[in-house]
Amino acid sequence: MIVLLPGMDGTGELFQPFISALGGEFDVQIVGDPTYGALGYEDLESIVRESLPQDAPFVILGESFSGPIAVSIAASGTQGLAGVVMSSSFIRNPRPLFSSLSAMVSIMPVKRVPTEAMSYFLTGNHATPELRAALRSSLATVSAVALQARMKAVLSVDVSVELSAVRVPVLYLRGAEDRVVPASAATQLTTMLPAARVVAFAAPHFLLQVVPALAAAEVGAFVRQVTVGK
Repeated sequence: MIVLLPGMDGTGELFQPFISALGGEFDVQIVGDPTYGALGYEDLESIVRESLPQDAPFVILGESFSGPIAVSIAASGTQGLAGVVMSSSFIRNPRPLFSSLSAMVSIMPVKRVPTEAMSYFLTGNHATPELRAALRSSLATVSAVALQARMKAVLSVDVSVELSAVRVPVLYLRGAEDRVVPASAATQLTTMLPAARVVAFAAPHFLLQVVPALAAAEVGAFVRQVTVGK
């Protein structure tokens, strides 16, 4: 089984191209985040833990914002967890220069950012009308308060200590054209966890949406490897 933790939107709607590319080989469970409320990483991790499979081995995939949650869950030796996939993600604030903006996030008009501007960073040169529409749809039901809380959480997150306690295999998927999370995020991960495998794609931050077949092939091979015999 693969447990999918969505990015900043928290809805899981944007996973559909990736799930389709998996071809039905694996059971897939999306654990979405509430669309309202000022919940940080600790609160959201508790929600995820309550939804984890109890009767089968599983791999947890944390996309972007949710990567630190996947790491924290793995660090605690969660029963049944066979491996972790991090997609376009990080173990600490990927843009430390923005840390000082935390106090301003609560007044940022996050719901008024044009889709075209978001697409520049999230899909880069791979933007399509379909991807823009999917992005708009995924954010439409998420409150400004929820988005602001998640942005603030990213600015202060650091799961370096938790990462050092991870004992299951880790696969990191990186978009070589990512305008949100820099390559240094992968370097930070492998410096602390040399056994982690990094796979780079010619893709933007939304790599699961832009190159779903390539990502699904890597994730599928990883899941088969870490769950065999379990």
